[in-house]
Amino acid sequence: MTDFFEIDFLGVETDKSGDAIAIRYSRNGATTIHVVDGGYLDTGDQLVDHIYAQYNHATHVDHVVLTHPDQDHANGLRKVLERCTVGRLWMNRPWLYAADLLHRFSRFQSAESLAKRLREAYPASVKLEELAIAKGIPISEAFQGAQIGAFVVLTPSKARFLDLIAESQKTPDVVSSESATLDSIVEAVAKALKSAANFVRSKWGEEIFPADGTSSENEMSVVQIATVASFTTLLTGDTGRDGLTEAADFLIARGISLPLKFEVFQVPHHGGRHNVNTAVLDRWLGARLPSKPEKGTWNAVCSSALKDKDHPRKSVKRAMIHRGANFTETEGKAVRFGTFVRPGWTALSPSAYPEDQEE
Repeated sequence: MTDFFEIDFLGVETDKSGDAIAIRYSRNGATTIHVVDGGYLDTGDQLVDHIYAQYNHATHVDHVVLTHPDQDHANGLRKVLERCTVGRLWMNRPWLYAADLLHRFSRFQSAESLAKRLREAYPASVKLEELAIAKGIPISEAFQGAQIGAFVVLTPSKARFLDLIAESQKTPDVVSSESATLDSIVEAVAKALKSAANFVRSKWGEEIFPADGTSSENEMSVVQIATVASFTTLLTGDTGRDGLTEAADFLIARGISLPLKFEVFQVPHHGGRHNVNTAVLDRWLGARLPSKPEKGTWNAVCSSALKDKDHPRKSVKRAMIHRGANFTETEGKAVRFGTFVRPGWTALSPSAYPEDQEE
């Protein structure tokens, strides 16, 4: 059998965006099915149905990867574990490292009490763990350097993951429920202010990104890369600038030069402005083109819901097109790329270039 690769980004449709990705590939005659995130619970059923319908009635998934503990990535995977046989679940569980983290949390006197609190902070991941254990599905860490079938994990390293747990807004070092409520209010106000962006008309190549990056929870995301049948794919989850920098450093240390030529590049965090900037994108994708090309030469795909008016951001869409991308959003539909044409599926027209962007 000729080697092949195909990847489906499902439309995760709620008021907020989410990620649900199904992958099938063949190397040396062996076919592998690889799932990355599952969106919300309803999306999980759609994901399983999609795999069965499009992947030759498959009911076995070789690898299931949870990129990070957010519900819009984790909850749908419960349906995959319930309805399919699964070879291995890959996820990073903060509570396993309580002993390593104990000295960083002043309120806890034992690793056991800290682990209990960390489990309470990440309930979506706990439910996946419990389901996997009940079904006898092995669980492995997805840290930098891990090999997940054809994919290599580029980030996070374990050391950085532990730092992110300690820095997270979900940190269990909260002094009281009252202060936790106040923090939630402040966070909500800050998010609303970020959403209320002014738009400015901009020339080709102009890029505006905020100075601050994304959350520690997003930075926990597992970033994976694979090349199968000369088809190179980078899956970023919700990672941010620091994660993309660590991933780039890892590749360079292994003798791989950047920028790379991608067939598919997953736009981080549904097209959020705080996840990328010009310097990071230049490193990964190359410098901005001097003028708009007639047609893109690679694909940037963004998992964004129709009802989510905050994603993708125009600044991000512009930045991808500046570097020669065909930019595509899911927005209520499954988006598929691969080394062969799937019968019954038609080519999508890429998104138009925004003439303005967030100030």
